[in-house]
Amino acid sequence: MNDTTTVPISEKYVLTIKEASCFFCIGENKLRRLAAERPTARWVVMNGNRILIKRCQFEKFLDSTDVI
Repeated sequence: MNDTTTVPISEKYVLTIKEASCFFCIGENKLRRLAAERPTARWVVMNGNRILIKRCQFEKFLDSTDVI
């Protein structure tokens, strides 16, 4: 694997807040707030102080909710 290889967002297991914001069309601040309100949610992963979003789990969360 060389350094120029990039994985499309739709194939990534976890997304940064910025990537998730673009992918799901939800603002970065709203995503941070959702993660802060639900720190034990299955779709939240903390890497140090960095919030990562499990893409598939977050999709399931969005499918099961009407309002965020």
